[in-house]
This record gives sequence, structure tokens and C-alpha cells, in this order.
Amino acid sequence: MTTSVTSVIELDDVSLRYVRGPMWQRESVWAVRRVSLQVGPGQTLGLVGESGSGKTSIGRLSLGIISPTAGRVRLLGRDLSGGARERRGQLQVVRQHPAWSLNPRLRCGSSVAEPLAILRIGRSTDRRKAVTEMLGLVGLDPEVVQRFPHELSGGQRQRVAIARALITSPRFVVFDEVVSALDVSVQAQILNLIKRLQQERGFAALFISHELAAVRYVSHEVAVMYAGEIVELAQSRDLYGPARHPYTRALQAASIGDPTFQLRDATDLPAAGCLLTPRCPIAVAACSELHPELRNVAGHPVACHRADDPKWSGSAAAAATPPSVARDGDRPAAFALAPTRSARGCP
Repeated sequence: MTTSVTSVIELDDVSLRYVRGPMWQRESVWAVRRVSLQVGPGQTLGLVGESGSGKTSIGRLSLGIISPTAGRVRLLGRDLSGGARERRGQLQVVRQHPAWSLNPRLRCGSSVAEPLAILRIGRSTDRRKAVTEMLGLVGLDPEVVQRFPHELSGGQRQRVAIARALITSPRFVVFDEVVSALDVSVQAQILNLIKRLQQERGFAALFISHELAAVRYVSHEVAVMYAGEIVELAQSRDLYGPARHPYTRALQAASIGDPTFQLRDATDLPAAGCLLTPRCPIAVAACSELHPELRNVAGHPVACHRADDPKWSGSAAAAATPPSVARDGDRPAAFALAPTRSARGCP
């Protein structure tokens, strides 16, 4: 993968191994396997997959919270392993539960201003003004400054968390399952908010979720992840039709409640061949012997031996209806996102 300064974040052949178990019986677990991704300015890369597929590990690697076992992670062409002081405030994260990032003992205004105080940006009067402006950008009234997190609804708390993440004008933001704990109508508001703020502020983003419809709606490009590997990478619009990888097809079917294409029950990962083989309904002998590499099929990378097989690629579950959100000014008037099920429910 060629380094490009036009990319904000680059993962170059990155692998991550966790070691677990007692000292006398250590066991290695590969959470990420040879992943290469890049996100440009003003672009959102969606990362979708079942729970335990390695999505959050990719997010932590992208933020420099953990170091890869192999490969390199770069911010604006520079290795994340050094220069921690120079990149302070350039990388931010918004988590699934605002309670994880908002101090319950601090008023919301103080929570949003805290990153500025830590980085020693501006005077106290400047910080108060910046906080008020940022809360207005995320659709909250100025009085929220004086409220505690428990006095707000779940959607309002998530808006405060987003304001806190963007207050330092970061270059890259990880949104980790930010809508999965919210009501469906509130999900639409948060997704529209993320899209609008990105257009206005130009940051790059990694949007992590197990909800395929939400990922496709907010992302420009979507990476499908299984057992630590990227199995399909396509423009968001290309995933509205039948996907080329059977795992992506299963996620599509699960997102619309279609039982016609399902994977088998999860088992231990095989020692050789494709990692999906024990669960895949279209696996052939080659799948158990040869590990599939990403190759270009129908205009985008797919890691499947049968991706270009017309016997398989022409028949599968119907793709989910493209999501849309009716908007009333800056706030959605109605939520028309296609009904979704958690990818965890995909058998």
C-alpha cells in the first residue's frame, strides 16, 4: 500500500494479536489480520461486522490507543508510533454510551470544555464561547451548559459527546456504535447530524457499527469485516445491490429480516483456507484449502473464491432498501431508514 499524504488515516497491512490466559498457558488470539485501509479528508469509512469481528480493535489502532503487532498506522503520512504531542486533539472518539465519556459530576458545559482545558487552548472566556457555539452546532440550547448528563435524554447526551469530540477541531473521528443504544427516531437525527457536521468541518471519520443500513447511510465507503479480516470493500452505493461475498449477503439478509440466505451456526475458526468455510452455504473444496485474498470483482475488492462465479453471484438474498431520511431544515422530520436487525442475530 503506497503512502499518500492525501489520506488522513492509513492502515498498512496491520495485524493485531492479543495474548490471554495464565502465565503458564498463554494463548495467542489474532484480532486483526493484515488489514489495509485509508480514509481521506471529509470522507467516512464504514466498518461493519458481527460482534467480535475486530471492528473496535481497528478503531483503537486508528487512534493510536494500541500499537499493531505488525504493519503501520499513519496520520497524515506520519507514523502514529511517534509524535504524540503533535497530534494531540487531532484524533477523537465518540462511543456507544455517552456515560463512558461524560463525567456525571460535571455539568455538560464543563465536559465539552475539558479537552480545550487539557490542551491549554484559549482563555476561559474563549472556551465558554466555543462551548456555546459547539452546542448550538449539534442542535442543543445554550441552557444545556448548566445541566448534568442525567438531566438529558439519550439523544441529547450523545449530542453533547459529539460536541466534546469536535471541540478541538480534530482531523479524524471514530464513531463507535454511536446509534445502537438509541431509539430508531433518534438514530436518524444523530446520523443526519454526523453527516452535516462532516460537510461543514471536513474531518475524516471511521463509523463502526453492526447495523448495515446505518453504516451505508452515513458512509462513503464500507468495509465488511469477519474474524479480523476485510472480506469486502466497496462504495456505499454498490452495497445497495447484491454483494459478492456470502458474509456480506448474510448481513444484508439479516438487515431486512430475510431468512432465504443464512450462515450456519458459528464454530471455531479453521486452521487453513477461508475462515468463513464452516459457516458458508456455498463453500467448495478450494475454500477449505486456499485462503482467499482480496481481488477486484465487479469493480471492488472481495475475498471469496466464488465471488465471480455466475452460479452463485446471480442468486442470493435481495439487498436491503436504500435508507433515506426526510428532513425538516437541520432536523429530520421523519425516519425512513430501512428496518434493521443486529448482525449478532445473523446465524
